[in-house]
Amino acid sequence: MSVNKRIDMEIDNHTGLVLEGGGLRAVFTVGVLDCFMDNHLWFPYTIGVSAGASSGISYASKQRGRTLYSDTELFKEYNYIGWKHFFNGRGYIDMHFLFYIYPEKYYPFDYDAYFKSPMRFVMVTSNCLTGKAEYYEEKKDPQRLIDICCASCTLPVLCPVAHVDGIPMVDGGVCDAIPIQHAIDDGFHQNVIILTRNKGYRKTEKDFWLPPFIYRKYPAIREQLKLRYRHYNQVLDYIDELEAKGEAIVLRPERPIEVHRTETDVKKIMALYKEGYALCQKMLEQTKRRL
Repeated sequence: MSVNKRIDMEIDNHTGLVLEGGGLRAVFTVGVLDCFMDNHLWFPYTIGVSAGASSGISYASKQRGRTLYSDTELFKEYNYIGWKHFFNGRGYIDMHFLFYIYPEKYYPFDYDAYFKSPMRFVMVTSNCLTGKAEYYEEKKDPQRLIDICCASCTLPVLCPVAHVDGIPMVDGGVCDAIPIQHAIDDGFHQNVIILTRNKGYRKTEKDFWLPPFIYRKYPAIREQLKLRYRHYNQVLDYIDELEAKGEAIVLRPERPIEVHRTETDVKKIMALYKEGYALCQKMLEQTKRRL
Protein backbone atom coordinates (compact mmCIF):
# COMPACT_ATOMS: atom_id res chain seq x y z
CA MET A 1 0.00 0.00 0.00
CA SER A 2 1.20 3.49 -0.77
CA VAL A 3 0.53 5.57 2.31
CA ASN A 4 0.35 8.69 0.17
CA LYS A 5 -2.69 7.38 -1.71
CA ARG A 6 -6.20 7.88 -0.36
CA ILE A 7 -7.91 4.64 0.58
CA ASP A 8 -11.47 4.45 -0.73
CA MET A 9 -12.47 1.01 0.54
CA GLU A 10 -14.47 1.16 3.74
CA ILE A 11 -13.53 -1.28 6.49
CA ASP A 12 -16.75 -2.74 7.87
CA ASN A 13 -18.07 -5.87 9.54
CA HIS A 14 -17.79 -7.82 6.29
CA THR A 15 -14.07 -7.16 5.84
CA GLY A 16 -11.58 -9.97 6.40
CA LEU A 17 -8.00 -9.82 7.63
CA VAL A 18 -5.41 -12.05 5.92
CA LEU A 19 -2.00 -12.62 7.54
CA GLU A 20 1.00 -13.98 5.65
CA GLY A 21 3.72 -15.89 7.49
CA GLY A 22 7.47 -15.50 7.13
CA GLY A 23 9.00 -16.46 10.46
CA LEU A 24 10.56 -13.46 12.20
CA ARG A 25 9.69 -11.30 9.17
CA ALA A 26 6.14 -11.43 10.51
CA VAL A 27 7.15 -9.07 13.31
CA PHE A 28 6.04 -6.49 10.73
CA THR A 29 2.58 -8.03 11.09
CA VAL A 30 2.89 -7.88 14.88
CA GLY A 31 3.39 -4.12 14.63
CA VAL A 32 0.27 -3.83 12.46
CA LEU A 33 -1.82 -5.93 14.84
CA ASP A 34 -0.67 -4.00 17.91
CA CYS A 35 -1.66 -0.81 16.10
CA PHE A 36 -5.08 -2.30 15.35
CA MET A 37 -5.51 -3.16 19.03
CA ASP A 38 -4.41 0.30 20.16
CA ASN A 39 -7.09 1.72 17.85
CA HIS A 40 -9.74 -0.78 19.01
CA LEU A 41 -9.99 -2.23 15.51
CA TRP A 42 -11.31 -5.79 15.49
CA PHE A 43 -12.09 -7.71 12.32
CA PRO A 44 -14.94 -10.23 12.34
CA TYR A 45 -12.77 -12.70 10.42
CA THR A 46 -9.01 -13.28 10.51
CA ILE A 47 -7.07 -15.99 8.72
CA GLY A 48 -3.37 -16.56 9.37
CA VAL A 49 -0.74 -18.92 8.10
CA SER A 50 2.49 -19.89 9.85
CA ALA A 51 3.82 -16.85 11.77
CA GLY A 52 0.64 -15.08 10.70
CA ALA A 53 -1.26 -17.65 12.75
CA SER A 54 1.00 -17.35 15.80
CA SER A 55 0.75 -13.55 15.79
CA GLY A 56 -2.93 -13.54 14.87
CA ILE A 57 -3.90 -15.80 17.74
CA SER A 58 -2.79 -13.16 20.25
CA TYR A 59 -4.77 -10.56 18.31
CA ALA A 60 -7.82 -12.82 18.57
CA SER A 61 -7.31 -13.08 22.36
CA LYS A 62 -6.72 -9.30 22.59
CA GLN A 63 -3.29 -9.71 24.17
CA ARG A 64 -1.39 -6.73 22.87
CA GLY A 65 2.39 -7.10 23.11
CA ARG A 66 2.36 -10.83 23.73
CA THR A 67 3.87 -11.80 20.37
CA LEU A 68 6.43 -9.01 20.43
CA TYR A 69 7.57 -10.22 23.83
CA SER A 70 8.18 -13.72 22.45
CA ASP A 71 10.07 -12.27 19.46
CA THR A 72 12.34 -10.07 21.58
CA GLU A 73 12.61 -10.41 25.37
CA LEU A 74 11.85 -14.13 25.47
CA PHE A 75 14.40 -14.79 22.72
CA LYS A 76 17.10 -12.76 24.48
CA GLU A 77 16.59 -14.78 27.64
CA TYR A 78 16.03 -18.28 26.26
CA ASN A 79 17.57 -18.24 22.75
CA TYR A 80 15.08 -20.71 21.28
CA ILE A 81 16.53 -20.56 17.74
CA GLY A 82 19.64 -22.51 16.76
CA TRP A 83 21.18 -25.79 15.76
CA LYS A 84 21.47 -27.02 19.34
CA HIS A 85 17.68 -27.37 19.42
CA PHE A 86 17.70 -29.08 16.02
CA PHE A 87 20.17 -31.73 17.14
CA ASN A 88 18.17 -32.25 20.34
CA GLY A 89 15.21 -33.22 18.16
CA ARG A 90 13.10 -30.09 18.72
CA GLY A 91 13.85 -28.33 15.46
CA TYR A 92 15.96 -25.33 14.50
CA ILE A 93 13.27 -23.31 16.25
CA ASP A 94 12.34 -25.00 19.53
CA MET A 95 8.65 -25.47 18.76
CA HIS A 96 7.95 -27.37 21.97
CA PHE A 97 9.21 -24.45 24.04
CA LEU A 98 7.37 -21.80 22.01
CA PHE A 99 4.00 -23.53 21.84
CA TYR A 100 3.78 -25.76 24.89
CA ILE A 101 5.89 -24.05 27.55
CA TYR A 102 5.79 -20.32 26.75
CA PRO A 103 1.96 -20.04 26.64
CA GLU A 104 1.65 -21.72 30.03
CA LYS A 105 4.67 -20.51 32.01
CA TYR A 106 6.01 -17.20 30.69
CA TYR A 107 3.17 -15.23 29.11
CA PRO A 108 -0.06 -17.19 29.59
CA PHE A 109 -2.38 -17.30 26.64
CA ASP A 110 -5.87 -16.06 27.54
CA TYR A 111 -7.92 -19.02 26.41
CA ASP A 112 -11.06 -17.66 28.04
CA ALA A 113 -10.91 -14.39 26.09
CA TYR A 114 -10.10 -16.25 22.87
CA PHE A 115 -12.96 -18.73 23.19
CA LYS A 116 -15.46 -15.99 24.07
CA SER A 117 -14.43 -13.72 21.21
CA PRO A 118 -16.97 -13.46 18.36
CA MET A 119 -14.09 -13.19 15.89
CA ARG A 120 -13.64 -16.10 13.52
CA PHE A 121 -9.98 -17.07 13.55
CA VAL A 122 -8.75 -19.53 10.92
CA MET A 123 -5.32 -21.17 10.88
CA VAL A 124 -3.80 -22.88 7.84
CA THR A 125 -1.72 -26.07 7.91
CA SER A 126 -0.34 -28.35 5.20
CA ASN A 127 -1.43 -31.99 5.29
CA CYS A 128 1.59 -34.21 4.67
CA LEU A 129 -0.54 -37.12 3.45
CA THR A 130 -2.61 -35.25 0.87
CA GLY A 131 -0.40 -32.29 0.00
CA LYS A 132 -3.43 -30.04 0.55
CA ALA A 133 -4.01 -27.04 2.78
CA GLU A 134 -6.22 -27.57 5.83
CA TYR A 135 -8.18 -24.72 7.43
CA TYR A 136 -9.00 -24.96 11.12
CA GLU A 137 -11.14 -23.03 13.57
CA GLU A 138 -11.07 -24.15 17.21
CA LYS A 139 -13.09 -22.46 19.97
CA LYS A 140 -13.42 -25.21 22.58
CA ASP A 141 -10.31 -27.33 23.10
CA PRO A 142 -7.14 -25.52 24.36
CA GLN A 143 -4.81 -28.41 23.53
CA ARG A 144 -6.14 -28.78 19.99
CA LEU A 145 -5.92 -25.01 19.47
CA ILE A 146 -2.22 -25.00 20.30
CA ASP A 147 -1.60 -28.16 18.25
CA ILE A 148 -3.10 -26.42 15.19
CA CYS A 149 -1.11 -23.22 15.73
CA CYS A 150 2.12 -25.18 16.19
CA ALA A 151 1.44 -27.20 13.04
CA SER A 152 0.76 -24.03 11.04
CA CYS A 153 4.21 -22.74 12.04
CA THR A 154 6.21 -25.97 11.66
CA LEU A 155 8.95 -25.13 9.18
CA PRO A 156 9.49 -27.98 6.71
CA VAL A 157 12.76 -29.88 7.13
CA LEU A 158 13.99 -27.59 9.93
CA CYS A 159 11.36 -28.73 12.44
CA PRO A 160 9.87 -32.14 13.29
CA VAL A 161 6.55 -32.89 11.62
CA ALA A 162 3.63 -31.78 13.82
CA HIS A 163 0.28 -33.53 14.24
CA VAL A 164 -3.33 -32.38 14.40
CA ASP A 165 -5.87 -35.06 15.28
CA GLY A 166 -3.13 -37.59 14.59
CA ILE A 167 -2.53 -36.33 11.05
CA PRO A 168 1.03 -35.25 10.12
CA MET A 169 1.25 -31.56 9.26
CA VAL A 170 3.82 -28.92 8.36
CA ASP A 171 3.82 -25.17 7.83
CA GLY A 172 0.63 -23.94 6.18
CA GLY A 173 2.67 -21.79 3.83
CA VAL A 174 3.77 -24.86 1.89
CA CYS A 175 0.28 -25.31 0.42
CA ASP A 176 -1.32 -21.87 0.86
CA ALA A 177 1.20 -19.14 1.60
CA ILE A 178 -1.30 -16.25 1.56
CA PRO A 179 -4.84 -17.58 2.09
CA ILE A 180 -6.73 -14.76 0.40
CA GLN A 181 -8.82 -17.12 -1.74
CA HIS A 182 -10.06 -18.98 1.32
CA ALA A 183 -11.12 -15.70 2.92
CA ILE A 184 -13.09 -14.87 -0.22
CA ASP A 185 -14.59 -18.36 -0.30
CA ASP A 186 -15.70 -17.82 3.31
CA GLY A 187 -17.68 -14.80 2.18
CA PHE A 188 -15.24 -11.95 2.82
CA HIS A 189 -14.87 -10.25 -0.54
CA GLN A 190 -13.04 -7.17 0.76
CA ASN A 191 -9.90 -7.83 2.74
CA VAL A 192 -7.00 -6.19 4.48
CA ILE A 193 -3.93 -8.27 3.60
CA ILE A 194 -0.73 -8.04 5.63
CA LEU A 195 2.34 -9.17 3.67
CA THR A 196 5.88 -9.59 4.92
CA ARG A 197 7.69 -8.75 1.67
CA ASN A 198 7.92 -5.44 -0.18
CA LYS A 199 5.83 -4.68 -3.27
CA GLY A 200 7.24 -6.30 -6.39
CA TYR A 201 8.96 -9.12 -4.53
CA ARG A 202 8.79 -12.50 -6.24
CA LYS A 203 10.51 -15.76 -5.42
CA THR A 204 13.07 -17.00 -7.92
CA GLU A 205 11.68 -19.89 -9.96
CA LYS A 206 13.93 -22.82 -9.27
CA ASP A 207 13.82 -26.52 -8.57
CA PHE A 208 13.48 -27.38 -4.90
CA TRP A 209 15.65 -30.40 -4.23
CA LEU A 210 15.24 -32.61 -1.19
CA PRO A 211 17.38 -35.61 -0.31
CA PRO A 212 15.37 -38.78 -0.96
CA PHE A 213 15.19 -39.64 2.75
CA ILE A 214 13.47 -36.32 3.68
CA TYR A 215 9.68 -36.78 3.81
CA ARG A 216 10.09 -40.14 2.08
CA LYS A 217 6.74 -41.17 3.57
CA TYR A 218 5.07 -38.00 2.31
CA PRO A 219 5.47 -37.73 -1.48
CA ALA A 220 2.53 -35.31 -1.72
CA ILE A 221 4.22 -32.73 0.50
CA ARG A 222 7.52 -33.20 -1.34
CA GLU A 223 5.70 -32.28 -4.55
CA GLN A 224 4.17 -29.19 -2.95
CA LEU A 225 7.59 -28.03 -1.80
CA LYS A 226 8.77 -28.18 -5.42
CA LEU A 227 5.81 -26.06 -6.56
CA ARG A 228 5.87 -23.62 -3.66
CA TYR A 229 7.74 -20.84 -5.46
CA ARG A 230 5.38 -20.87 -8.43
CA HIS A 231 2.23 -20.83 -6.29
CA TYR A 232 3.59 -18.01 -4.12
CA ASN A 233 4.27 -15.79 -7.11
CA GLN A 234 0.83 -16.53 -8.54
CA VAL A 235 -0.98 -15.45 -5.39
CA LEU A 236 1.08 -12.25 -5.24
CA ASP A 237 0.00 -11.47 -8.81
CA TYR A 238 -3.62 -12.04 -7.75
CA ILE A 239 -3.24 -9.77 -4.71
CA ASP A 240 -1.82 -7.01 -6.92
CA GLU A 241 -4.94 -7.31 -9.09
CA LEU A 242 -7.27 -7.08 -6.07
CA GLU A 243 -5.40 -4.06 -4.79
CA ALA A 244 -5.57 -2.31 -8.17
CA LYS A 245 -9.34 -2.90 -8.33
CA GLY A 246 -9.87 -1.54 -4.82
CA GLU A 247 -11.00 -4.91 -3.49
CA ALA A 248 -8.15 -5.21 -1.00
CA ILE A 249 -6.02 -3.00 1.18
CA VAL A 250 -2.48 -4.35 1.28
CA LEU A 251 0.03 -3.43 3.97
CA ARG A 252 3.61 -4.51 3.31
CA PRO A 253 7.14 -3.33 4.14
CA GLU A 254 8.17 -0.40 1.95
CA ARG A 255 11.65 -1.72 1.15
CA PRO A 256 13.37 -5.10 0.92
CA ILE A 257 13.75 -6.15 4.51
CA GLU A 258 16.89 -7.28 6.32
CA VAL A 259 15.11 -9.54 8.79
CA HIS A 260 15.40 -13.24 7.92
CA ARG A 261 12.93 -16.01 8.71
CA THR A 262 15.07 -17.11 11.68
CA GLU A 263 16.49 -13.67 12.53
CA THR A 264 18.27 -13.32 15.88
CA ASP A 265 19.20 -9.60 15.78
CA VAL A 266 16.69 -8.00 18.15
CA LYS A 267 17.48 -4.48 16.88
CA LYS A 268 16.49 -5.46 13.35
CA ILE A 269 13.37 -7.16 14.67
CA MET A 270 12.31 -4.06 16.60
CA ALA A 271 12.91 -1.79 13.60
CA LEU A 272 10.64 -3.93 11.43
CA TYR A 273 7.99 -4.01 14.16
CA LYS A 274 8.03 -0.21 14.34
CA GLU A 275 7.72 0.03 10.55
CA GLY A 276 4.61 -2.15 10.62
CA TYR A 277 3.07 -0.08 13.41
CA ALA A 278 3.80 3.25 11.67
CA LEU A 279 2.45 2.14 8.28
CA CYS A 280 -0.70 0.82 9.90
CA GLN A 281 -1.26 4.11 11.72
CA LYS A 282 -0.95 6.00 8.43
CA MET A 283 -3.42 3.60 6.81
CA LEU A 284 -5.96 4.19 9.56
CA GLU A 285 -5.61 7.95 9.27
CA GLN A 286 -6.43 7.71 5.55
CA THR A 287 -9.23 5.17 5.80
CA LYS A 288 -12.63 6.83 5.79
CA ARG A 289 -14.21 4.46 8.29
CA ARG A 290 -13.10 2.14 11.07
CA LEU A 291 -14.88 -0.75 12.68
